[in-house]
Amino acid sequence: MSNETLIRPGAVSARPRGAVGGFGRKVSRHGRVTLPLVVYLVFTIVPFYWMLLFAFRRPGATGLLPWPITFEHFATVWNGLDFATFFGNSVWVGLSTLVFVSVLSLLGGYALARYRFKVRGPFMLVLLCSQFIPGSMLLIPLFVIFRNLHLLNQLWSLIIADSVFQLPLATILMAGFITQIPVDLEEAAMIDGCSRLRGFLAVVLPLLRPAVVAVGSFAFIGSWNNFLFALMFMQSQEHYTIPVGLNFTIGAYNVDFGALAAGGVIAALPVVIIFGVVQRYLVQGLSAGAVKG
Repeated sequence: MSNETLIRPGAVSARPRGAVGGFGRKVSRHGRVTLPLVVYLVFTIVPFYWMLLFAFRRPGATGLLPWPITFEHFATVWNGLDFATFFGNSVWVGLSTLVFVSVLSLLGGYALARYRFKVRGPFMLVLLCSQFIPGSMLLIPLFVIFRNLHLLNQLWSLIIADSVFQLPLATILMAGFITQIPVDLEEAAMIDGCSRLRGFLAVVLPLLRPAVVAVGSFAFIGSWNNFLFALMFMQSQEHYTIPVGLNFTIGAYNVDFGALAAGGVIAALPVVIIFGVVQRYLVQGLSAGAVKG
């Protein structure tokens, strides 16, 4: 019998998966996903492009390319507006908030993840619901409290306010990270003679490095970008942060777009660098390889 395959009229030849038909369907599904992402990417990138364009373009120049490039606007912002002071204040507030939120969220998250008590569920619900309250609703009470504590026009008022508003979500996130770490590791350490505190520091904390970096980075960025509290609680220029200091580029009758864009570029650099570092920690497995099956 011949090995040749007879093709009858009207018969449809079979195609393996991944051939033109299957590939076409894959491209169609891929295209339906890609198009919204492209639109979102354009919507996100265009404002940054305009900021870079105005920051590096010569005053009075036109066109869609910043050529020839100039750093005149950066010099104007850094020297003319005392931007170095604003930058230093933002760094101090951001780092202090990072430390407070990281330490307190570690303690609170560990208690929520490892201990079982009656009000644990309602307490976590209250922490979550507190994120629905906008900060503008609490401006007047916070202003009165800080005035009575003689903390107005001091950077500590910003540190306290930013830490309090970011601590609930950070605690919930930290509790979720700690829950993923097997409790068997701590029990094994305590069997070997470690106390609970020493077991936490020696076993759990090293595995929580990605979580601490992520939570601390979000706390830093949140305080770095906070405008409302800095505007209300600071009353002198030497205590302004970057978001408030950039207001000096906006006059009553004109706006220095070049200086405003240059200040935005300087303010965005730390955030971009932090997210570039944090991204690899977010995808790491917290307890990968800690327990062998």
